[in-house]
Amino acid sequence: MKDKEVLVRDKMQSDYRYCLTEPVGENFHLNFKPQLTPKEMLEMGVFGGLYFSDQPAEFPADWFVNAKLSIDGKSHKELNYFGVLASQSLSVWREKGWIHSDDPRGWFQWYCRYYLGRRHGDDERQIKRWKAISRHVAQVSHNCRQGDIFCRPKQRQAILHWAYDSRRL
Repeated sequence: MKDKEVLVRDKMQSDYRYCLTEPVGENFHLNFKPQLTPKEMLEMGVFGGLYFSDQPAEFPADWFVNAKLSIDGKSHKELNYFGVLASQSLSVWREKGWIHSDDPRGWFQWYCRYYLGRRHGDDERQIKRWKAISRHVAQVSHNCRQGDIFCRPKQRQAILHWAYDSRRL
């Protein structure tokens, strides 16, 4: 695969460039095994519909065809798969130091770019953060009957935000 350069010009970044060095959806780190693609997550409903409601041009247009997105710039719990809000605001993410300057929208933006083939100096940290969510997966598995997908909906929605599919638990 020949490296492809992506130029980003959207409401969060201006003239940011990165290279895609891996095939789409392939060659992930051995410890990183997301259960959902970015497209699947957007179609299921994540982040109250706010994330990527501006449909950034750097991502495939088909990701947005059936995505549940906010049209008024506000978060809507009914756009989330589990019908609850389960994320903190971007300002909280910034205060906690969870945002890397190359991915100003946060973890999901990092994951989308990683999925498309970008490899980056922040990958190890983000994969470590992704793995830490497994404690929530364990809590849902331990406290809910298998197949009861609406047991612990807030926790399940949070798990979904990290590309874990809690419907499988």
